[in-house]
Amino acid sequence: MTSTDENVRYTPKGKRVTYTPQSAGQSAQNVIRVLEGRWKLMILFQLFVSKLLRFSELERAIPGISQKMLIQQLRQLEADGVVTRIAHPEVPPRVEYLLTEWGQSLCPVLDNLLTWAESTPDDLRARLIDPDAMSDQ
Repeated sequence: MTSTDENVRYTPKGKRVTYTPQSAGQSAQNVIRVLEGRWKLMILFQLFVSKLLRFSELERAIPGISQKMLIQQLRQLEADGVVTRIAHPEVPPRVEYLLTEWGQSLCPVLDNLLTWAESTPDDLRARLIDPDAMSDQ
C-alpha cells in the first residue's frame, strides 16, 4: 500500500485533553461526523494528492458524483474547517479547493486507519479494503 502520509507531514500542536470514556466516545463521534458522507473521503484523498483542485477537476476525478452532491459535500467540509474555497473573480468563474492545515493533518490519521484495516482477519479484510467491494455499494 502506498502511504498517503508521505504527501502531508503536518502534525498539529495543541493542548492535550483528558478524556473519560464517555467524553472520548462523544468527541470521537463528533469528529467522525465531519467525515460522514458518501463522497467526503473521496474528495479528501483527491486533495491529499493534488493539493489544489478546481471544481471541475474534482468532479472529473470522482466518477459518479453529481455536481449538486459535490457542492454539498464541499460546503460541509468548508463549514467544518477542513477545506478552503478560493473563488477567483473572473469570467468564467474559477473556484479552487485546498485543504486547511487542520484538513492536511487528517492524512496521517486516514493512513493509519488504512493500515489498521490491512491487519484485519482475511474474511473481513476483503470486505473492508478490496477496491471491488466498494463498487458494489
